Amino acid sequence: MSKILIENIKIYAFHGCLKEENKIGSDYLIDLEVDLDYSKASKNDDLNFTVSYADINIVVHEEMAIVSCLLEHVAQRIMDRVLNDFPKIKKVKIKLSKINPPMGGDVEKVSVLLKQKR
Repeated sequence: MSKILIENIKIYAFHGCLKEENKIGSDYLIDLEVDLDYSKASKNDDLNFTVSYADINIVVHEEMAIVSCLLEHVAQRIMDRVLNDFPKIKKVKIKLSKINPPMGGDVEKVSVLLKQKR
């Protein structure tokens, strides 16, 4: 099994339990790791034997645009879409981080990490 890593996707979005978070928004970072067999693609130089990381990035942006209270919910939606839209992918790991969360004190980011197999 091989992996594709898409790291540090930076998106401005409006997730959170506080009304201010839904109005003001915040920066988020998303890291995705997907497992699939792309051995044919590496031999044949043919995108049809792998998945387009640009298309995965589009899915991430679309799901991040849907406002949610919980990062866990957003991350699960992204994982579900990736597994649904890209049948070649066997496993997804996602790390979703909110930068400078409004929780008092000096906190760089909070993150959720989810993994799911097909």
